Amino acid sequence: MVGRGASVPRRRRGRMVAAALIAVVATFASAACGGSTGTGGSDASGGASAGDGTFPVTVRSGASGSGDEVTIAARPEAVVSLSPTATETLWALGAGEQVVAVDALSDYPAGVPTTDLSGFSPNVEAVLGYQPDLVIAMDDTGGLVSGLKAAGVPTLLLPAAADLDDAYSQIERIGAATGHLPDAAALVASMRGEIDAAVAAAPPRAEQSTYFHELDDTLFTISGQTFLGEIYGLFGLRSIADAAGAGDAYPQLSAEYVVSADPDLIFLADGQCCGVTAEKVAARPGWSGMAAVRDGRVHVLDEDVSSRWGPRVVDLVTAIGGVLAAQPAPVG
Repeated sequence: MVGRGASVPRRRRGRMVAAALIAVVATFASAACGGSTGTGGSDASGGASAGDGTFPVTVRSGASGSGDEVTIAARPEAVVSLSPTATETLWALGAGEQVVAVDALSDYPAGVPTTDLSGFSPNVEAVLGYQPDLVIAMDDTGGLVSGLKAAGVPTLLLPAAADLDDAYSQIERIGAATGHLPDAAALVASMRGEIDAAVAAAPPRAEQSTYFHELDDTLFTISGQTFLGEIYGLFGLRSIADAAGAGDAYPQLSAEYVVSADPDLIFLADGQCCGVTAEKVAARPGWSGMAAVRDGRVHVLDEDVSSRWGPRVVDLVTAIGGVLAAQPAPVG
């Protein structure tokens, strides 16, 4: 198996990221048709109190704001984040000073108060040890919400975003919950503008190009019906998994299938976790004859940027746009 040179902790972390993406297939599928379309369309309710930073404020939890309403009585000053995406968003909104602890996988920006708390299997007692007045998490596992509710602590659940509109909505909901809704609206507007500019700057492609996005070195990938699939779709790119006919959002493809599909572009989201490089891809049996490998169209993406749906989505879109700008569309 490739990638044996990667450190064990980093490799295990990559497996966790890939597993988390695969585990939220149902969330993506059920929420794919929802989402806000405006920069001011926050899922916060409560009229003026949601927009002027006063409390109490009520915010929708869950995928695409489809869950229960969560009421935050006062501006939270002891936030615990069990989601790396939420952590990045909190700092981007200027709410970092309100955060007392983040989960073990939250590593951006530098200096966040990382702990050994787990977002995948949260320990209610461990979370309560930080005396939070708001907890933001991806999923309600291990009785997290009920346990925190019994202690009088509101929990805002923000699972993997179904699409860009859902990602924008989550930023606005975090802004409302922490008293930073105007900052959230400004951030969303900025993200929309930068993403539109990155897409517009990419050279037009005479025909639709295909890609293989590698989640890990066991060849799990993405279909077009995912958050990442939408990102690639902005540039007119199509996943080779869409033609597999499996109907899975995150299918595991065989090496033979990838080789026979001969994608125009290969994107590796397992360079950090699994030590996968373009050279190691070329060394796989049969892969050296693929057009993308032969013509240097294998690109390593930042693992964290490509697995989170917060403010750094702009970086991902820009990176993909840069790849397309540097390489013309294949001919024939």
